[in-house]
Amino acid sequence: MTTNGNNSAVFRLDGKHAVVTGGASGIGKAIAISFAEAGASVHIIEVDQKNAEETTKQIRDTGGKAQWTLCDVSNQQQVKAVFGRIAAAGAINILVNNAGVSHIGKLENTPEDEFDRVYRINVKGVYNCMFAALDSMKAAGGGVILNLASIAGLAGLADRFAYSMSKGAVLTMTYSVARDYVNHNIRCNCISPARVHTPFVDGFLRKNYPGREQEMMQKLSQLQPIGRMGQPEEVASLALFLCSDAAGFITGSNYPIDGGFLNLHG
Repeated sequence: MTTNGNNSAVFRLDGKHAVVTGGASGIGKAIAISFAEAGASVHIIEVDQKNAEETTKQIRDTGGKAQWTLCDVSNQQQVKAVFGRIAAAGAINILVNNAGVSHIGKLENTPEDEFDRVYRINVKGVYNCMFAALDSMKAAGGGVILNLASIAGLAGLADRFAYSMSKGAVLTMTYSVARDYVNHNIRCNCISPARVHTPFVDGFLRKNYPGREQEMMQKLSQLQPIGRMGQPEEVASLALFLCSDAAGFITGSNYPIDGGFLNLHG
């Protein structure tokens, strides 16, 4: 298997079963690969079969353990059925709620159907997966839940009304779950990235700025004081730490990973 700094002994996940939603592209893919390299058995929850198959094969080809299941996280019955099958094969030790969608628009140009779509996936999807994993974690004597929030839930970003709403909800759900289940040895934290360079960003630029992709990439990169976008692997490194036993004293916390966006402007 590929080895890197993530594989130091203190951050190992040997014997752990980890579920990663949206784990076949972007940040989710980087997390799934990182967890597998650290020894976890990774179960990818996806709606994109092609990417799920490719990511699972990539992990297996380098000696890791991975499998995938198609599932719409906004559908509670589907989620409960899928998580039930996963838990029957081994306790769910780690849940990473990464699946999500974006939306660009202010309040006045956010149609109801788009607001509902963002809510169903980004908010209800996180609720559904935590709800479905909870019994398995309690029965196992504990577990770790890591939610992907965003700096959009912490700062006023232009033209991100629905998306910001959803990520604010993820942040406060994280705090609530951490409080309610600390006595069950279940830790719950979240990560709030700024812009991260994923295939989604490349597609967004191709669609909205044809012929100007490089120019717009530079502009978006410079919004972070550090002068660039984050890389999925950098978010994955933080996720690995927070889901490892090395972070055993951390719960109910939010970790911005933003190149200085929140605190170094102005």
